[in-house]
Amino acid sequence: MTRRLLAMAIQTKRVYEESEPSDGQRILVDRLWPRGLSKEGAHIGYWAKRVAPSHELRRWYRHEPDKWPEFRRRYFAELQANPDGVAELVSYLSKATVTFVFSSRETKLNNAAALKEYVAAYR
Repeated sequence: MTRRLLAMAIQTKRVYEESEPSDGQRILVDRLWPRGLSKEGAHIGYWAKRVAPSHELRRWYRHEPDKWPEFRRRYFAELQANPDGVAELVSYLSKATVTFVFSSRETKLNNAAALKEYVAAYR
């Protein structure tokens, strides 16, 4: 597969935080639509649900910090097995700045952070 030049900057942010011009292209990286948020209010440019963690993996992890290394390993394996979904996401990463938005209250150890790490190594 040909590697593409990815975005200059990938940020992560809770989807419930105010949208700002500095977000650039906002990409929702959750499988489920965030509760209580309208599609108009979210300012999502692309919903990358094809590369979100599986329901089983998400339920297993439950944002327990001790499980983070294993979550990343399993999530990366899911992404590796989904080259079409990853390629579709990468096609949206040619802007100068993109923001992966997520609904989790956990702001550091979440699927958006893991996905950011995965696509950074995708080059």
